[in-house]
Amino acid sequence: MTSLNSHGLRFAFGTLTVLPVRVTRWDRDTARAGMLRAPLAGLVVGLLAAVPGSLALLAGAGPLLAAVASAAVPAVLTRGLHLDGLADTADGLGSGRPAEDALRIMKQSDIGPFGVITLLLVLLAQVAAGDELYGRGWEQGAAGAVVSGVAARLALTLASRRGVPAARPEGLGAAVAGTVPRLGAALVAVVAVAACGAAGAVSGVGGAVHHALAALLALGASEVLLRHCVRRFGGVTGDVFGAVEETAATAALVGLVLG
Repeated sequence: MTSLNSHGLRFAFGTLTVLPVRVTRWDRDTARAGMLRAPLAGLVVGLLAAVPGSLALLAGAGPLLAAVASAAVPAVLTRGLHLDGLADTADGLGSGRPAEDALRIMKQSDIGPFGVITLLLVLLAQVAAGDELYGRGWEQGAAGAVVSGVAARLALTLASRRGVPAARPEGLGAAVAGTVPRLGAALVAVVAVAACGAAGAVSGVGGAVHHALAALLALGASEVLLRHCVRRFGGVTGDVFGAVEETAATAALVGLVLG
């Protein structure tokens, strides 16, 4: 069990970040352990994203520049793969083609107009929301980065639950699809949402509730996209996982700005 836990952590950080972690075991058991620990990878990404934004603000930069610095870190730590998955998924959904043709479009290396527009709007939303949060102080901006990171990877845990099929027999989507027990996914969700609430506790009880609700909003938005993709493509792919992650990250930031 200890060995599986170690391999699970390696799987989570090795597949969801570019941090120097070598994945030494690749099977369904490891994938399950890794996706159950995905929010931990999100916590690290969120903390690292909070650092440049907070330092920029404390050094005298405006909240907009701080927001850009924070938004850049998750993209760098994933080599832009999740953003690429978002764009590819948008192209597949926007094509209006049957599932097989849409999946073929998603595998192409170029990005179509739907992908470009979606990518632009999502990044603008992330930076705009970060601008508002950092405008309230570095603590709010940093908490937003953490909640966004945790909620985004928690959405991947839930997308890997049993009952969600893979659209293709190969790729990361097939490796992790349906590996996570529903009860395990629910327990991880409770812990992760509570952690998001704790991140907002610097603003008191109201802040804790607000941050927890933002995480729940993120999970709701990502679930809507996930179900639509399963209906449209017949299951999930690595690109769909990227789109789910970016949707949750953006919705969490928007949720923190609202209210």
